Amino acid sequence: MIEIHEPELEALIQDRMASGNFASVEDVVRSALEGLPIQPRKDELDEPRGGLVRVCALVRGLGDDVEFSRDRSFDRPVELF
Repeated sequence: MIEIHEPELEALIQDRMASGNFASVEDVVRSALEGLPIQPRKDELDEPRGGLVRVCALVRGLGDDVEFSRDRSFDRPVELF
């Protein structure tokens, strides 16, 4: 069982339920948690072994939409000193 002790947090949940988009407190919490990215535990990030692999896994796919090709139609003269 989970209890909420902060009145501000309880008020936020009640506001979300009053909007009509959520049928229960569980629906509000589920929606909030599903919107958060899953992050590794802090102690996992502090480990030296496998740390780079873990960091690369976290950012995998973030730059898939970046175009790295050069548009050759805008060549500029280069002055070498």
